[in-house]
Amino acid sequence: MLIVIRQKDHPRRTGRNGRFTGSNEGRGYFVEAVVLVIGICILSIRAAKIASGLDDAPGWSHPVSSALSNLFPDSPDLVSVIAFVKIVVSLVWLIVIARNLTMGVAWHRFSAFFNIYFKREDDGGVALGALQPMTSGGVPIDFEDPDEDATFGRGKIEDFTWKGMLDFTTCTECGRCQSQCPAWNTGKPLSPKMVIMDLRDHLYAKAPYLVGAREVGDGKGDSAGGESVMTPEAPSAEQTWYSGFARIEGTNDAQAERPLVGTLEEGGVIDPDVLWSCTSCGACVEQCPVDIEHVDHIMDMRRYQTLIESSFPSEAGVMLRNLENRGNPWGVSPSTRDEWMKDMPFPVRQVEGAIDDDVEYLFWVGCAGAIDDRAKKVTKAVAELLHTAGVEFAVLGSGETCTGDPARRMGNEFVFQQLAAENVETLNTVFEGRETGRRKIVATCPHCFNSINKEYPQLGGDYDVVHHTQLLGQLVEEGRLVPVTPIDRKVTYHDPCFLGRHNKVYTPPREILDSVQGLRTQEMHRCKDRGFCCGAGGARMWMEEKIGTRINMNRTEEALELEPDVISTACPFCITMLSDAVNTKKEKGEAAEHVEVLDVSQILLRAMAPVGAAAAGTASGPTPGSEGPEDRGTAPQGTEHGETQQGQSGPGAAPAE
Repeated sequence: MLIVIRQKDHPRRTGRNGRFTGSNEGRGYFVEAVVLVIGICILSIRAAKIASGLDDAPGWSHPVSSALSNLFPDSPDLVSVIAFVKIVVSLVWLIVIARNLTMGVAWHRFSAFFNIYFKREDDGGVALGALQPMTSGGVPIDFEDPDEDATFGRGKIEDFTWKGMLDFTTCTECGRCQSQCPAWNTGKPLSPKMVIMDLRDHLYAKAPYLVGAREVGDGKGDSAGGESVMTPEAPSAEQTWYSGFARIEGTNDAQAERPLVGTLEEGGVIDPDVLWSCTSCGACVEQCPVDIEHVDHIMDMRRYQTLIESSFPSEAGVMLRNLENRGNPWGVSPSTRDEWMKDMPFPVRQVEGAIDDDVEYLFWVGCAGAIDDRAKKVTKAVAELLHTAGVEFAVLGSGETCTGDPARRMGNEFVFQQLAAENVETLNTVFEGRETGRRKIVATCPHCFNSINKEYPQLGGDYDVVHHTQLLGQLVEEGRLVPVTPIDRKVTYHDPCFLGRHNKVYTPPREILDSVQGLRTQEMHRCKDRGFCCGAGGARMWMEEKIGTRINMNRTEEALELEPDVISTACPFCITMLSDAVNTKKEKGEAAEHVEVLDVSQILLRAMAPVGAAAAGTASGPTPGSEGPEDRGTAPQGTEHGETQQGQSGPGAAPAE
């Protein structure tokens, strides 16, 4: 089976799209040959024993060997010969892997158990959701007074923890992570598999220097002739153009001095384009059979590049400055956060000091929900639904600031700590005197939801956080929200990565859609835990997508293949990315004019409204088959997804025609 799978997905057939592109094919063939020979020997030994009358076990216990025994002569010596072959092949396997410590396709048989046992999450879950605090020497860094010798992120291979090094050794080179990676599938150089393989190979090549067996400049280089000149070798036939970066051969000074992140000319282990292509969607971690924590390692390398080297995509610097100066990625005035409430048909309560005792939920609107016009419609829809259901809620308004998710995924842990500490202080004041179970927060943005729910406890902020689809689904189930108006439309749902894969919220949005009469739903091929990213995660929302095809276009094309009337989701970033792609498709005549991108809450609110009546936050486009301009919800000046405060073209914007 291993051989069949490897041949079916061989790079010579699949090219870049194959699982095994970039894997060491020769080593794979060797291991599979050993497995095949050993398996044949096991069956043959039993068959030869049966043929020679040396086996007393009943025939039903070994049907295959019994059938094969008819092909063997009555020869006890043959049993010994086959056993000898089996032992020799096993010893050859042991000798070969002992001399090739980077042979992950074999070594994972020894290290996988320990890697899985020592996984990050004690409950057995995958290493997704919260990012871990920055540590130095295994101790969290105090950003108010860091040690002078503290290590910020991972700038050298020896900066990784022992668990990281165990991760590198355990990679099976199976390519399951690569086959699901949105960056790799859209022509970018990032392959989670090859990131781990390159870190592993560099770790073992530099090992003599790490253990003190060799010092830089001692002239004991081997395969590189002892030269310490940084001269990367051309990629091997198996790595070629797939990896995007070459290797430095041998255990030598050049290997020891090699930068962890650097261009081909610099001899970097990881190319910067590889590092910054990650959307932190978590597909690699979800798919890994041996629980390698790819995202954690990539984010740790980003932390060093951002905090120590100040080396990151320039357009992301605008976002970071806006977060520091204005508390939101767009850089608009904090007072803008109150504007969405002005058009509501009922007064929205705002919290000043401690929250009123009769308020059940604090509605965390988020930056996008308060600033971006498309996301504002979702905010209004959720607010109206909560009001209709009789849920008492209040908002912070201008008292909110960004949760810090974009900064943390960019690698700027310092800015994240600042913003998170400010929010934790605000929220602790709001919920002062309330016990656990009554510190309820509802958020519409999965990134805010993830940060407050999973990451704020690291800073002393413990709250009961739900996503709006979870709360609305509960209200529908309790009969407090009853969709009465049929909606004759076909919908396909896109799973936001930080809601689905990172937090395992797959069912509530779908249950809401199923509760709407007349709505026809159809899943995309890549959905739920194998869903495909929109391209905005990992702070990619604020970076240009210059390599390969756009991730949001790839995802939208998959959705449009189903010919839906509505592409639904539950994340403001996803709405922005998918809307941009749909609008581009409409301009090219590749999508029907009536196709809409709507949040689940907007669809539910439409089903709540009487026939012919319009509900706040539901306007988006004409009905199928009708004509008329589409209200696409453009953001205020300087806040549109495709334009930054400085007028630069932003990520996700349609390419110039």
